[in-house]
Amino acid sequence: MDKLQNAANYVSDTVKGASSTASKEANKEVAKDNSADISTRASAAKDALGNKVDEQKHNTSADVNREAAKH
Repeated sequence: MDKLQNAANYVSDTVKGASSTASKEANKEVAKDNSADISTRASAAKDALGNKVDEQKHNTSADVNREAAKH
């Protein structure tokens, strides 16, 4: 039963990691947009950093769950 739960968590964390990656990339583009006002760019840069942290957290968790599901 633990293997099934680990496999489900792996899938969930992988999807969350991909979502964080997409959000991070979108925020990076806004932060680099010279036509956006400075507060928008700063906010997007801050959000991109938060997305990067989330991305790493979910990807690490997915790796742990993938390994646990193998054993």
